[in-house]
Amino acid sequence: MTTKAEDWMREALTEARKGLGFTAPNPAVGAVVVKEGKIIGRGYHHKAGAPHAEPLAIKNAGAAVKGATIVVTLEPCSTTGKTPPCTQAIMNAGIKKVIIGCEDPNPSHAGRGLDLLREAGIEVQVGVLEAECQEIIRAFVHLQLTGRPYVTLKMATTLDGRIADATGKSQWITGAVARERVQELRRSVDAMLVGTETVMKDNPSLMPRPAYGHQPLRIIPDRQGRIPYNRKVFSDGFPTLGILGTEVSEARRKRLQGQGVEILQVKRFGWAGILKKLGARGVQHILCEGGGQLAGALLKADLVQEIEWFVAPKILGETGRASMGGGWKLDKAPGFQVVSQEQLGEDMWLRLQQK
Repeated sequence: MTTKAEDWMREALTEARKGLGFTAPNPAVGAVVVKEGKIIGRGYHHKAGAPHAEPLAIKNAGAAVKGATIVVTLEPCSTTGKTPPCTQAIMNAGIKKVIIGCEDPNPSHAGRGLDLLREAGIEVQVGVLEAECQEIIRAFVHLQLTGRPYVTLKMATTLDGRIADATGKSQWITGAVARERVQELRRSVDAMLVGTETVMKDNPSLMPRPAYGHQPLRIIPDRQGRIPYNRKVFSDGFPTLGILGTEVSEARRKRLQGQGVEILQVKRFGWAGILKKLGARGVQHILCEGGGQLAGALLKADLVQEIEWFVAPKILGETGRASMGGGWKLDKAPGFQVVSQEQLGEDMWLRLQQK
């Protein structure tokens, strides 16, 4: 049996999810204002620099906010950044109680907002649906702790782990329902990553369909400058960051910049260092869609936090193309745990996270 506080927090989580893919480097946060058992205001953080969830929910509630309860997925901020502190907005609104999903993961801020609210005579309840609230900010927390984006690897394979047949054909290994789930994943992140060979062979756009306003940054490694200028990721006008090696000519760099491509030129093509650079520019959650060599390189460097694995009930055999580059001895193999699974049409979906 659920409590009223849990029901309200689920509504706040629904609000928070509206911001996924838009708020980096900030977390996605949602809030609802409740009075006499009814929700009278809603809000979520739309993007970095925009008002936070709490003041938006308070504004949405109007004059009835005085004496109400606010339910928020994350501890209200207590410092002034691009926007004023949410603790002050709550105090100014005359709210009598704050229900919070989880504390701020930043050790410099954790608990400070709670103390300020309590000192102002406001009742505070913490830890309602805490696991769900922490889950929605997992990429934010990872970036705060490591300085690197959270990496989700998406794989679509046959039962025997193949991503294409002997000719390289891969469309479509999985069915329509699984492919729609992939579009949902694209809409939940702020960046997409694929390898050079995938761009050259498949010419993907990587934009979610339908987009619903999402335009994730496409991160395209092109170490030797081999990708043709007319590939969609370089020519369709959507946000792209090209990662080039130092051997790539200035003429090519300027041509790509003229096509609207942002350039990151690196001396050493090591993924740990590249991800640090991406984290420093505010990239929070990357969805990597392969191919096999890139997937293997990220796994070998221990840079994958999560795998979204779609398995089709098909077998291609040894001539099919392997899902991973490289290889491991059994006692050194990367380990993940299944956190959820679901049948999607004929296919199976597994979500795995690092142990």
